[in-house]
Amino acid sequence: MSWWWIGCSQRPAGPVPLPLVEPAAKLETAVSLVFTEGPAADAEGNVYFSEIRGNRILKWSPDGKLTVFREPSHRANGLVFDAQGRLLACEGAGMGEDGGRRVTRTDLKTGQVEVLAEKFEGKRLNSPNDIDVAPGGEIYFTDPRYGDQSERELQTEDVYRIETDGRLSRVLTKPDIEKPNGVLVSPDGRTLFVADTTANPRQAAIKKFDIQPDGRLSNGRVHYSFGAGRGVDGMALDVEGNIYGAAGSNTGPPDNLAGIYVISPQGKLLGRIPIPEDSVTNCAFGGPDLRTLYVTAGKNLYRIRMQKRGHVVYPK
Repeated sequence: MSWWWIGCSQRPAGPVPLPLVEPAAKLETAVSLVFTEGPAADAEGNVYFSEIRGNRILKWSPDGKLTVFREPSHRANGLVFDAQGRLLACEGAGMGEDGGRRVTRTDLKTGQVEVLAEKFEGKRLNSPNDIDVAPGGEIYFTDPRYGDQSERELQTEDVYRIETDGRLSRVLTKPDIEKPNGVLVSPDGRTLFVADTTANPRQAAIKKFDIQPDGRLSNGRVHYSFGAGRGVDGMALDVEGNIYGAAGSNTGPPDNLAGIYVISPQGKLLGRIPIPEDSVTNCAFGGPDLRTLYVTAGKNLYRIRMQKRGHVVYPK
């Protein structure tokens, strides 16, 4: 595909160059399916990702082989690996009972599936969406309200933390967060980034919060705003702390086209990697040198080589 320059939301006056892509690299389609989400790469270079409409988790290997890892997936969405190489999954809401509405952890060696979170204060979770693991092993996940609203027992849309001993706590709710989606923990474990969308007036933003030693969050502020445009769905980080956010739409305004928006640790837009498919949903680093960025969008899994290494926790 051809590359182009953009101007975008928080909003530089002129065009912004294509960011941090390896010279001469091209966006490639790894596989084409239905509705892809939540990529996560393991230490061997395999990429696991969700096919939400197909109700499956798929596995794409470096030799191009595509296999089904889990079917049904209970409407799995966001995926991530922990430091022990176990696969964590946000199982969202579905039609009737085909949505898990829980967070699970799978030991790939034994196949054992463990439920980490399913209820809060006796009520079932809404639709767990995205997930990340802090350096200390604590897990953060978002729980917006998607799917059939009549099934929802919790009336709020929140962010939760799972301690290493399994305790579940709500760490963000209104008014600090409105509709949480993508979530990231900074490499030093001191900052939580959450993609949030507010209404009346609409603002799609990445918010950031300081993580206190006891796990509480404080000092919430906007890190980057897309204004009324389509903001970030899922996100990834490189080793320098740049955020790679899947956002925008090719049917929207020219300053909010679909792509991977690269945002510096200071909250400045570095540029956009254009993606031809709507809707771009998520991204993750992988490959032997952690410099391949995998992107889920529409029916496709894409990949492109980057200059910076991704921040990925692999088993030691």
